[in-house]
Amino acid sequence: MNSSLISLDYRKIKEGFAGQEMVILPPSIRKTITGNELIKRLYVTAIGFYPHSSQYNRDRKLGSNQYILLYCIKGQGTILLQEKEITISPNTWFIIPKHVAHHFKSSADDPWSIYWVHFTGDHADLLYSQYQENEENRDRMLPQMEKHTRLFNEILAIMNRGFERREMEIANIKFFELISSMIYHKEIYPKPEELDPVSSSIQFMKENLNAVYSVQELANKQHSSVSHYSRLFQKKIGSSPIYYFNQLKIQRSCGYLYLTDKTIKEICKELGFNDPYYFSRLFKKVMGISPAKYKMKYKK
Repeated sequence: MNSSLISLDYRKIKEGFAGQEMVILPPSIRKTITGNELIKRLYVTAIGFYPHSSQYNRDRKLGSNQYILLYCIKGQGTILLQEKEITISPNTWFIIPKHVAHHFKSSADDPWSIYWVHFTGDHADLLYSQYQENEENRDRMLPQMEKHTRLFNEILAIMNRGFERREMEIANIKFFELISSMIYHKEIYPKPEELDPVSSSIQFMKENLNAVYSVQELANKQHSSVSHYSRLFQKKIGSSPIYYFNQLKIQRSCGYLYLTDKTIKEICKELGFNDPYYFSRLFKKVMGISPAKYKMKYKK
């Protein structure tokens, strides 16, 4: 970011885009953040949203002294970075590294609507190194678009309210959630075809907690032998598939006991247990307390 820009000591700046939002931290607030142990290692210095902004064009011959995150939700634009042109289209994103010359601009025919953030801190370097992994193969398309736009808007709203310590802490904690969910989105939102057999099996278990399956049936779902499937499961999770499946059922039953008025018999039916006594013994083994006592304790 240009030094002249960050020296402006007010909260919102208008650049001429209808519906735009923009917040820039004054130097005095940045100074207080660098003394805040909770957020000083990763914090936002400026953030904005430019809808349908055909004139949003930046050419920095010397680059920026902070990282710049661009996230497009509509239209198109391009980034020229080290003689490489990157196209930005709806639901795609890019982080421009600090101290690197760059030029980005909106398409004249299909102007982009774009969120942007300038951020810095020691952990910004670490996150960028994670972002750089497998640069050539990275999918710039993000799933869960609603979640990301919601977080951007929440950060903007918080920083618009004021620059008090708690506002800055909340805004930057939310920014950490936002950028980590973008960098690690493949791990957080894996595609079914990309799941390994154990992860795929666990997903299947979570979707079928009302059913009863043998190890053989679970292995068949992963097109694997029982011995190979069980060995993989034990190595990754540290327990047998059936024990883990039952743990998931017990976790779900805790929610029923705490949040609903279902009887233990009804919960057993919901989770595929034919024998309430077996369910109670299993519940106590996992939770250290009987389901009846759990319900009585937490309902209070």
